[in-house]
Amino acid sequence: MLAFAKDITQDPPKHPEEEKNSELKEYMDYQRKLNHERIIYHSLDYAKNLLQDKIQMGAKDDLQKFLETSFSFSGFLIGAGGILQMLRKLINGHNSTNNWYRMNPFYHAVVYDAMRSFLNHYNGVILNTQKDAEVYDISEGVEIDFNDWVYLFFPDLDFHIGRELLANHYPFAKRNRAIEEKIEQGMQEGRSRKEALEAIQDYFEIEEATIRLLCGEKMGEKDMELFYTSVENPIYEYLTPQQEGNWGQMEGESLLEQAYYLGSNLKVWVWRKPEEAAMAMEELEKTVKSKSDLPN
Repeated sequence: MLAFAKDITQDPPKHPEEEKNSELKEYMDYQRKLNHERIIYHSLDYAKNLLQDKIQMGAKDDLQKFLETSFSFSGFLIGAGGILQMLRKLINGHNSTNNWYRMNPFYHAVVYDAMRSFLNHYNGVILNTQKDAEVYDISEGVEIDFNDWVYLFFPDLDFHIGRELLANHYPFAKRNRAIEEKIEQGMQEGRSRKEALEAIQDYFEIEEATIRLLCGEKMGEKDMELFYTSVENPIYEYLTPQQEGNWGQMEGESLLEQAYYLGSNLKVWVWRKPEEAAMAMEELEKTVKSKSDLPN
């Protein structure tokens, strides 16, 4: 099974405050409709089949254009054949029930592209011919919010550095902007882009693979590996203990509950002006850790 920032095999989530908060209740009702394991499988399978068809068609220009649009974050990494191999590895890992497979930033970029492509297709099917969406059995007929899913289940969007993020990616966007500013500062001081990233690597806990990705370097053989650990290893245990706190509804909640509470607010604030959303998020972010790393 692929290991994300949160357990995609978890039981339908609940929040202790949802009966007191109608917006949170609506958000949690939506979360309980989602089958995350199948969402990931269909995303990877859909992307693999599309790419395989394009490769078999043999039109080089069309294939390149397809990579630029459908794999805009990962298409440059290793070429069409390499991306196809990565998708197959991801599917095999995801279908394994004995191990958790940890992805590096290169793989996160591929999964991001695959999910964005599939969910755009899936949500279109729901809008046009809802009955056809039933075959996927992933959301009880409701549209899936890609950005919300990314916020909850991706550990970071470091591979997105240098590109604009949406308001509902605010926790990641703030981190990315801070890194971008430090990169620019370092380059103004005469460092190369890679040197500027290496200078801040420890402070921001940036993976070595992320630095190579952001510098446009091609993937190496080692980058194609998916590291795994037994499903008996409690890698998500840290998310459930209640935390100490003193800010409103955050007090006494687990990191998982805090993440859902923050997600429900992001859903509401995404329609606000960016500066209003940013101010509101600043208040919540004081008590919510915005970047969670899986244990190595």
